[in-house]
Amino acid sequence: MNRLAKFLSRSLAVLALVGGTAAMAAEVVEERIDTDKQDFRIVRLASGLHHPWAVAQLPDGRFLVTERRGRLALVDDGQVTYLEGVPEVSAIGQGGLLDVVLHPQYGDGQHDWIYFTYSKAGQSKSGDKGTATAMGRARLKGNALTGFEELFVQDRFSQPGRHYGSRLAWREDGTLMMTIGDRGVVRERAQDIEDHAGSVLRLTETGGAPADNPFAGDKPGLDEIYSFGNRNIQGLVVTDQDQVWGSEHAARGGDELNLIEAGKNYGWPKATRSKEYSRDEAIGVPSVPGVQNPRHFYEGRFAPSGLAQVDSRLFPEWQGNLLAGGLGSEKLLRIILDGSDVKGTEVLLDGQIGRIRDVRQGRDGYIYLLNDQGDAGLYRLEPVK
Repeated sequence: MNRLAKFLSRSLAVLALVGGTAAMAAEVVEERIDTDKQDFRIVRLASGLHHPWAVAQLPDGRFLVTERRGRLALVDDGQVTYLEGVPEVSAIGQGGLLDVVLHPQYGDGQHDWIYFTYSKAGQSKSGDKGTATAMGRARLKGNALTGFEELFVQDRFSQPGRHYGSRLAWREDGTLMMTIGDRGVVRERAQDIEDHAGSVLRLTETGGAPADNPFAGDKPGLDEIYSFGNRNIQGLVVTDQDQVWGSEHAARGGDELNLIEAGKNYGWPKATRSKEYSRDEAIGVPSVPGVQNPRHFYEGRFAPSGLAQVDSRLFPEWQGNLLAGGLGSEKLLRIILDGSDVKGTEVLLDGQIGRIRDVRQGRDGYIYLLNDQGDAGLYRLEPVK
């Protein structure tokens, strides 16, 4: 795109900033990026988003984008409108309005539910005050959410405002996977199956616990917990093989990609390659008997957030691969799977759009990314020959 075209595109975006909406024309920001298997370009579809966290594409092609400070944006052909009816969230630290997904049968009228996670301020039954990771749903009507229902709140409110986890992904059986971080202070909470912190949950579409969950019923452990020992999963995907994969923040080094399985312990903080932030001291040991080992360790301080599987015909050379976003690393990584093992990786982006917060394959088959900054954008990856 030449300089004049870029100038006109940006000028139109500024002129359209009126009445709580902003509009911009799609803009090619990278004409071509050459990779081992599939060349592509980067197109910015929207700008002016404030620390967005997640994106979901509606059946009509529009997008829902959450902003951490508690706003839900509707993006339509470059125009950004903020919806009314969003529940109050605790937008402190890493908290706020977080993930968003649609019901798998969205569009049939009966199941037109939008599910989202958020941090909620409050108090536990035991009297502990602070925030908790919560999940709710609502319907979209015009430029507002209606019929909001709070479906799940983790069992303990606590300080400080970090490590909420908060990714959602649907299983083939209609259950909803949800991640909750260890909440950032008492690491050992992740090893306690009587505490939602540091776990992956498996829920029904109304927020309940399926009867066949590993700790459901009279067995020890909270009914909703599916796996535990997870520090802070901010990338989650269910593949076309119904495998659950999670990208997990470690502390300093040792970020993990895990294959999440029922009832398994993923080790945090006993089994980890992390070191303390304040000193060069290992937090745990690399491996512990009876604990699941990661399928892949991300190099350096990758800081994973956002995870998707590619099954789109638009990207034939990436079929079955995972795409993992990185915050601190500013990378997009292609992960080549061989069944349940990682066969190899390739760096697709390295700083071109900054901190990558979310990675999704849209209903139209394109790959969509959000970057994490005060003036962020929604980006689309398009294949080029």
